[in-house]
Amino acid sequence: MSGLDALYQQIILDHSKARHGSGLDTPAPAGAEAVSHQLNPVCGDEITLRAVVEGGRIRQLRWDGAGCAISMASASVLSDLAEGMELAEFGVLAGAFREMMRSRGKIEPDEEVLAEAAAFAGVSRYAARVKCAMLAWVAAEDAVGRASGGASG
Repeated sequence: MSGLDALYQQIILDHSKARHGSGLDTPAPAGAEAVSHQLNPVCGDEITLRAVVEGGRIRQLRWDGAGCAISMASASVLSDLAEGMELAEFGVLAGAFREMMRSRGKIEPDEEVLAEAAAFAGVSRYAARVKCAMLAWVAAEDAVGRASGGASG
């Protein structure tokens, strides 16, 4: 395992244990709010994600879920990255993550765009795990899009 692969693996492990943005009991700030619930029927992973959008930015992104380390870590990393982003910037981030996950490991992640989300590049080589990593991102795109009136970027 290369040093970069080891670092990526550690990021996933850390985020699966210390889940950033977890907890829908946190009060939502003012703004347009939407909730999305997503389920991966293949493995049983579940995510419920709440997005609050105000002034063209994601003001808050909170989630609750149950599932494997990959799906929980992905939600945690997403929460760190997306909160505070402009909608267009979030659209670029989500698009880059989706492209990386669909590549089946054939493209190098753009760490300038993806930051810690680049840690999931290795997951893209395993088709059964791609849905785990994508679950929170699908929920976020849905919730952000609905909270912003469909203008998620």
